[in-house]
Amino acid sequence: MNIIGNPVLVVVDIQGIGHGGGAAGIPKMGGAEQRLPRVIKLIDLCRAKGVPVVFIQEVHKPSMVDIGRELDGSEGPHCAENDPRTQLAVGIDPTPEEFVIRKRRYSAFFGTELEIVLKAYKASTLLMVGGLTDVCIHYTAVDAHQHDYHLRVIRDLVGGSSQRAHEAALEAIAYLQRDALVTESEVVESLSSR
Repeated sequence: MNIIGNPVLVVVDIQGIGHGGGAAGIPKMGGAEQRLPRVIKLIDLCRAKGVPVVFIQEVHKPSMVDIGRELDGSEGPHCAENDPRTQLAVGIDPTPEEFVIRKRRYSAFFGTELEIVLKAYKASTLLMVGGLTDVCIHYTAVDAHQHDYHLRVIRDLVGGSSQRAHEAALEAIAYLQRDALVTESEVVESLSSR
């Protein structure tokens, strides 16, 4: 696996685990609890290797005034700022120097400071983990592609709204960049040799 230039690990919407479940109102394919310890190990490895980690958190007002068209699809109200299930998962503990970017739309680029943060880190390659593959991972990956970043979506550390939607989203991401889909073991091996 090839990491081009400066990598940044982007941890997308790993929320609610250990606080009463995942984010309410969103269908999920399962497996998030099993992926969480592996994501935490990857975060620790990135920190040890000097790879910046950026955390993304979807948050909405309890009134959902800021949720836009999200409720037009399969999702119900979710990620209200006063709901404990909106908190980052237990074990996902950003350091004071790390960025936690709160977003109100699917893409972590839309209406946030993510682009400023990535430029500050002189990022070239985005390593992406989290959920949902077919929603926030996909939309963020598309915007990253359009901003000319190299994508490395860690296919066994993301999960979709269903297995079928997960696989379809991975296929769509691979269409954008032929080297975009990688495995956890490939990333660990590549980072360990840095």
